[in-house]
This record gives sequence, structure tokens and C-alpha cells, in this order.
Amino acid sequence: MPRFNLLVLTNAVPGREEFNAWYSDVHLADVLRVPGIVAAQRFRQAGHQRDPGPYPWQYLAIYECETEDVREVIAGLKARSGTAEMPLSDAMEAERYVCFFEPVTERRVAG
Repeated sequence: MPRFNLLVLTNAVPGREEFNAWYSDVHLADVLRVPGIVAAQRFRQAGHQRDPGPYPWQYLAIYECETEDVREVIAGLKARSGTAEMPLSDAMEAERYVCFFEPVTERRVAG
């Protein structure tokens, strides 16, 4: 089955600390109910970076998808986003980066 990764870069509205609880405890579960999305993990920007920045995004979510047609996952996300099935928090800044990626190589490991 073809695999895709959906990368989502977001920020919290300044001073809205409830963003992380909503994203981790509510939103990830909502997204995992979309057919074709099989796993999810969130990340926070590390305190040390290779270059000084600035970096526009503080948070990253990676969703693993298994589907024959990524357009079906996209349609499922669009149909649910902002509804009772997938409410969005006003603690998340409106601007975000959302993009699907597909592998071009097999996964490699060190050693």
C-alpha cells in the first residue's frame, strides 16, 4: 500500500497555552479517525538549531498515511475540518503549512 506523510507546521496564538492540550489531546485523535491516516506524532521546535533563524513555525505534526489515493485522505480532511467531527481551536494561529509528501527512497538506518 502506498505511504504518504502529511506535514503540518503550526503556531499557537501568543498567550494561548491551551493550544498544546487541544492539539495533543483532541485534534490528533480527530485526525486519526480520517480513513487512510494511520499514525500521528507532534514535535516542538528544539532550543538549538543549526542556523540562527528566525524560524516561523514552533510546532510540527507528522501524520502517516496509507492509501491507494491520497486525494481520498485530502477529501476526508477537508470534509471534517472545522466541523463537529474535527473542530479547530481559536488558540491555533490561522496561518499554517500543510503538505503531503511521498517517499522517493526506502527508509535507511545508520549502521
